[in-house]
Amino acid sequence: MFPRPIETLSHRTQVLYKFALPIALILWLLPLLAVMLTSIRSPGDINAGNYWGWPTDFNLIENYSAIFTQTPIFKYILNSFKITIPTVAITLFLSCMTGYALAIYRFKVNLWVFFIFVAGNFVPFQILMVPVRDFSVQTGLYDTITGLVLFHSAFQAGFCTLFMRNFIKALPFDLIESARVEGVGEFKIFWYIVMPLMRPAIAALAVLIFTFIWNDYFWATALVQGDQAMPITAGLKSLNGQWIAQWHLISAGSIVAALPPVLMFFLMQKHFIAGLTLGAVK
Repeated sequence: MFPRPIETLSHRTQVLYKFALPIALILWLLPLLAVMLTSIRSPGDINAGNYWGWPTDFNLIENYSAIFTQTPIFKYILNSFKITIPTVAITLFLSCMTGYALAIYRFKVNLWVFFIFVAGNFVPFQILMVPVRDFSVQTGLYDTITGLVLFHSAFQAGFCTLFMRNFIKALPFDLIESARVEGVGEFKIFWYIVMPLMRPAIAALAVLIFTFIWNDYFWATALVQGDQAMPITAGLKSLNGQWIAQWHLISAGSIVAALPPVLMFFLMQKHFIAGLTLGAVK
């Protein structure tokens, strides 16, 4: 069921693994390296077709200063924060409560409700584009930050509830029973007993949801048209001119746009790994 440790395999397999791993890593990093090199190239270098070669001119300061002085990237980044942070907060709040209810309380339709949350994760979101867009237009949520926050929260609720329900289900139920015997209310049990134990899972889920929402491009282009609510992922396409492709600016903007989720992962790396591996040795 689980992959065997590499140390238990044959010597030939270990040699093949050590040879193939660097090659796979280089192939995986090639697009990122290409974007990083393009972000410091000059426009003439790109127009000459030098995409993979060593840059003839290094425009590091010029390119990165241009995206902050000549483009509204600050506004796009601010919009991304306005969309991502409320979505993460709403999604965590709802999933913690629904996960607790589905994991602790035993009622007749418990399993069916849980299946509904799980089934929502298997619906291709592309087929929802037209009805969601029409609904956002009819309700006045089209081209607004509020609309993106509400729709992202709804779409992520299924996965987050599945994640939290399974995590709470693995907690010792005796703690909750003991608190009930002592006369502690259900909300206090949830807030003072269960929530502290859920901190690793909350941290791991916060990093995942933050990354999902920040990197979203599909809904950002389907539900937003103007710059007033455009997040950074969709706003990068505006860095291209009508007749000229400014790939050096798009590459520099892509690097800047990738920094917040990368920084968040490294800041919460300890809690993220703890949340994903908790209970793995039981």
